[in-house]
Amino acid sequence: MRGLFLSLATLFASPALAEGFDRPIPQAQSATAEFWYAVACIALVLSMVAVQRLVSRR
Repeated sequence: MRGLFLSLATLFASPALAEGFDRPIPQAQSATAEFWYAVACIALVLSMVAVQRLVSRR
């Protein structure tokens, strides 16, 4: 029984059945995506300044 299991495991784990890895191609960012990224960065900085001011008052 163990021999049958090992032969089946070897057969199904064969590298010939494996598919090659295709690397993903990065897509270019659009102007809209860059705009929203800039808005998010500015909002993050403003929120960090607000938190710092709130903590320093206590």
